[in-house]
Amino acid sequence: MRIANLAGRLVVVTADRAVDVQQASDDLFSFDPQAVYDRWAEFRTWAAQADLGSGVPFDPADLGAPAPAPRQLLAVGLNYHEHVSEAGFTTPEGMPPVFTKFATSITGPVTEVALPKDGHTDWEVELVVVVGRRAYQVSETEAWSHMAGLTVGQDISERIIQMSGPAPQFSLGKSYPGFTPTGPWLVTPDEFDDPDDLELTCAINGEEVQRGRTRQLIFSVPSIVAKLSGVLPLLPGDVIFTGTPAGVGLGRSPQRWLTDGDELVSSIQGIGELRQRFVG
Repeated sequence: MRIANLAGRLVVVTADRAVDVQQASDDLFSFDPQAVYDRWAEFRTWAAQADLGSGVPFDPADLGAPAPAPRQLLAVGLNYHEHVSEAGFTTPEGMPPVFTKFATSITGPVTEVALPKDGHTDWEVELVVVVGRRAYQVSETEAWSHMAGLTVGQDISERIIQMSGPAPQFSLGKSYPGFTPTGPWLVTPDEFDDPDDLELTCAINGEEVQRGRTRQLIFSVPSIVAKLSGVLPLLPGDVIFTGTPAGVGLGRSPQRWLTDGDELVSSIQGIGELRQRFVG
C-alpha cells in the first residue's frame, strides 16, 4: 500500500490515482496525514477491507511529505563504507552517529530550494523509515513490525556551517528551509520483495552522482531501530533517515556544490523519486 499527503490531505495512492481517506472512510479517519500513524494498525485493517478502486488523478507537485510533522526526526550518518572513506572518517562501531534535522525543513517531493548565501550546499539521497508503532527497547527481529513504511529522502546539507565551530553543527547545517524533502509517498514494507535491499540513485541535471543499495548499510534498518529504541522511545510518525551512499560533493576532488538552476533528482527502487530545483 502507498499512502501520501496530497495538498495536506491523507490519500491512498492506487496506480496514478488518489483516494481521499477521510471521505472513503466516512470520517473514521482524519484528513491529517500525520494523524494516521497514531492509529496505524487500525488504519491498515480498514484499508485491507475498503473499496479503494476509485480515485482522482493528481499532480506530483501537489504532494507533501508523507509524515509532515513528526515528533522526532532522527538521522544516521556515516552508514555506508565508501561514504565513510570519502568523508575522511573511520567506520563507526557499536552505535552509529546520530543527529536530527529540524522539522521546519521538511517539504514534499517536488520543490524549489533557496541556496544559503555563500554556502556549500551538498546532496545526500537516503532511505527514510517512518515509525508506525511505538518502539522502545525492541530487538532487530521485532524492528520491521514497528515500522509503517519507507519513503525517499534528501539530507541536503550546507557544509560550511555544518563543519564550523569547536564542534560540528550537523543539525543546523542540515535544517535550512527545504533541506528535508521526503516522498513522494510512503510504501508499506510488505510491498517489497526485500525491504533491506533497495537501490538508491541521485542525479544532478541528468548526471548520476550517487548509486548504492541498502544492503550495503553498515547498520541495517532493523539494527538502527534496535539501537535507537534502546535509548529512547520511537513514536508513531517519527522519521528516521538511514544514511547516504558515496558520491556526495564533499568527498569529490575538486569538491562540488549545488548551484543556481541545478535540478536534483533522487530515487529509490520500488518507491519513487524526489525532484528539487535550486535557486540562488
